[in-house]
Amino acid sequence: MTEPSGSGPLRPLSAEEQALVDRARETCRVLYEGAVVPHRSCGIALAETFCLATSPYQSLRRGGITGRGECGTVVAGRLILGQLLGDPDPTGAVTPALAAAAETYEQLWRDRLDRGAAPGDSVVCNVLTGQFAEFRSAPRHAFCTMLATDVAGVVCEVLLRHGHVPDVAPLPSAE
Repeated sequence: MTEPSGSGPLRPLSAEEQALVDRARETCRVLYEGAVVPHRSCGIALAETFCLATSPYQSLRRGGITGRGECGTVVAGRLILGQLLGDPDPTGAVTPALAAAAETYEQLWRDRLDRGAAPGDSVVCNVLTGQFAEFRSAPRHAFCTMLATDVAGVVCEVLLRHGHVPDVAPLPSAE
């Protein structure tokens, strides 16, 4: 993967950038995991991590509610990039920043997400979670916590690499 300008391999993140990526990862982990604060669904945890309104992200729970859609974390990442880098004019064209960020995002999440023992390369929720005997199990929950955590880091990194310093919510504490 090359730097967004096409000038070569990805540069190392600065210490400040890496700290923001780490905070995004940890905030999302805590929100999704549900041990410190009440559990949020994957899309909501991601939206809340980046200080965005959460209601539209409810539909991403369990792969579009049905399990037959793409993993809610992957879709949430795309939506967050669109909200933060897209043209606010509903008739506007895709912004160059969003187009470039989408390319980086697709490459990074594909390279970095651990699909566990899921067959093939599908990111449909039922395919990813089908590796667990029970959907409502601790191993599946830990797996999805990892996916949400990893996508939060990728989204934050992509935003930084494309010139946008995102608002990242502070680490949640017990409510």
